[in-house]
Amino acid sequence: MITGASRGIGRAVATAFAAEGDRVAIHHRASPELAERLRAELPGEGHAVVQADLADPDEVRRMVDSAADALGGIDVLVNNAGVFFSHPITEVSYEEWQAAWHQTLGVNLLGAANATWCAVRHMARGGRIINVSSRGAFRGEPDSPAYGASKAGMNALGQSLAIALAPRGITVGTVAPGFVETDMTNEHLKAPRGDAIRAQSPFGRVAVPEEIAAAVLYLASPAAEWASGTIIDLNGASYLRS
Repeated sequence: MITGASRGIGRAVATAFAAEGDRVAIHHRASPELAERLRAELPGEGHAVVQADLADPDEVRRMVDSAADALGGIDVLVNNAGVFFSHPITEVSYEEWQAAWHQTLGVNLLGAANATWCAVRHMARGGRIINVSSRGAFRGEPDSPAYGASKAGMNALGQSLAIALAPRGITVGTVAPGFVETDMTNEHLKAPRGDAIRAQSPFGRVAVPEEIAAAVLYLASPAAEWASGTIIDLNGASYLRS
């Protein structure tokens, strides 16, 4: 099951899993046409579309249970869905500040935590959980601090659960991309700002979703059990941490 799978990184992840012969549950919040189009395009049969607002715990539980019913259980959960709001602390009202934090943490962190709790109940034979974080968790997001904090929380959540779930044969890994060419980042990548963003990497470009999907696919593989608890940086050397 992949959250936020109707576009961007999630779409690439769903496509990569289906290409390996896996059945995929495609989650969306409010884009049923895109989700159904993706299901029709995926190779193989038995794929499902599930809907939920990840900020609503009841909807999350219903979504995960529906995905498990459609797939006959859940072997892999990819917590990919996320929201990003600009809310510079010196430029927004207190009400706007509160709303940005509430919405961002509700989807990016609490939504992922709740989806994980629900999915673990369907992982009777062990499983894989992969979280899609961000380099912003390490370098900071001055104009979107709730986003950076939510991703730092996701990193900590993943490492905590890697320890807690290992006795059940469940691994937890995290990928932390930098800028990726998706619908969410399209406006940021337009000139002139886009040139500066691409220049952050010595490769002079940003990632494409398929590069992130490749790392997710690895963390879901049997060979990646010993990588449980890891955070894989995927930012083209645009940000290096010790």
